[in-house]
Amino acid sequence: MQKPKQQPKLKQLPLLKRSEPSEKIYNRKGRESGPFYFVTAPGYNPCGIVPKNNAMHTLTDTAGLEPLLNDIADSKIVMLGEATHGTHEYYTWRTAISKKLIQEKGFRFIAVEGDWPDCYRINRYVKGYADAGTDIRPILRSFDRWPAWMWANWEIAALAEWLREHNSHLPVEERVGFYGLDVYSLWDSMHAMMGYLEKEDRQAAQSVKKAMACFEPFGENEHLYARFSLNDHNCRDEVIALLTEIRLKAQFLDGDREAGFNTEQNALIAVNAEKYYSSMIGFGNESWNIRDRHMMETLERLLLFHGPLAKGIVWAHNTHIGDARATDMARAGMVNIGQLARDEYGEANVYLAGFGGYQGAVIAGSAWGAPMREMEMPPAREGSIEEVLHREPGSDCYLLFTEEPGRVFRQRTGHRAIGVVYDPERESGNYVPSVLSERYNAFIYLDQTSALHPFHLHPKGAEVPETYPFGV
Repeated sequence: MQKPKQQPKLKQLPLLKRSEPSEKIYNRKGRESGPFYFVTAPGYNPCGIVPKNNAMHTLTDTAGLEPLLNDIADSKIVMLGEATHGTHEYYTWRTAISKKLIQEKGFRFIAVEGDWPDCYRINRYVKGYADAGTDIRPILRSFDRWPAWMWANWEIAALAEWLREHNSHLPVEERVGFYGLDVYSLWDSMHAMMGYLEKEDRQAAQSVKKAMACFEPFGENEHLYARFSLNDHNCRDEVIALLTEIRLKAQFLDGDREAGFNTEQNALIAVNAEKYYSSMIGFGNESWNIRDRHMMETLERLLLFHGPLAKGIVWAHNTHIGDARATDMARAGMVNIGQLARDEYGEANVYLAGFGGYQGAVIAGSAWGAPMREMEMPPAREGSIEEVLHREPGSDCYLLFTEEPGRVFRQRTGHRAIGVVYDPERESGNYVPSVLSERYNAFIYLDQTSALHPFHLHPKGAEVPETYPFGV
């Protein structure tokens, strides 16, 4: 066994002098996450700060991933980030890394920043369940929660088909899964429980009906529920009672080997989603923390379900997987799944790989719920991590922070972060001040990027991309 990796001790950043306020970065429910500011360290000098030694690795094909795989070593959890929610190359390189982790290191599942019920349908498909269908495309096209493009895209279709083929050669209990980590699916989760329990346990189904009846006056409108919850009209007791009952019965539920686990997870989502939506009306960051703590709880449940030796892969935005203590998020009282996992499992067992790019195209919406469209992403702001790497080396590469990083990666520097809501005209403020070598174990830089290929962008045309299923 290789010697555990020693990561630098994390420190909370001092109060920073802010050069100018950023444009706001939004999470998936249209709530602000920030605001963030572009900050460079005092005395910042971009010349000569990119490392000349082997800490920088050229990235042209999958063979170039070998040093990264060696650096990951025996990590139990590998988290792969992204700087946008709509970049083709982030998906294809995460896919390439995930395939190697699965094939060479025995990782058992991929857990993504997506809704559990939708992703569980992908999970059933890739594991070849009898009633899961034989084509991933109808499954992905049925996703209708905005921003649907995050998982209803050709890049995920290619990954799902590969997982299904890989799993077809494995025993049922060893097949690699695909799951959602997010908390948003309150109503979808209750509908999923109702559909299953009405056939398997009528008594438990009554508890679901009681919870659904409590939420019914709000018409599946979480903002309306949040406002009423201020007046103590909430459904917290109903969802807690539901989770308590499901936990007692989960191991006895019939169906496939994951049926009880899936039902219990949907009940847990009901509890945590109620907390999340109740907190939305506030002015702090409580809702962000509820969401990321739910992601962490889900990851822990997945690892426990897959056995004591199980290893898992996480796909989520850099703002979730990069240790929050290496950014100004900590000063705002925010935590994230990357930080929580390091705390729970130890830094030697958790590997965080951030992603970033200099220029290209991206899929996003101009406002929450707006039609998705392809947008041009302008060159990264001068002095940012991405702009420094564009100047030197100016090509796709990655850095390993167990090796000696250049000075720019050990000081506070702006790091680009684009959400599902994006305005290229106001993009210059979308930077999170970060000590990159403390935020991540590795950073993957892609100089020129292209847009994701969503199913719903051209739903009726000849839509299969020419390069599908996307090699790297």
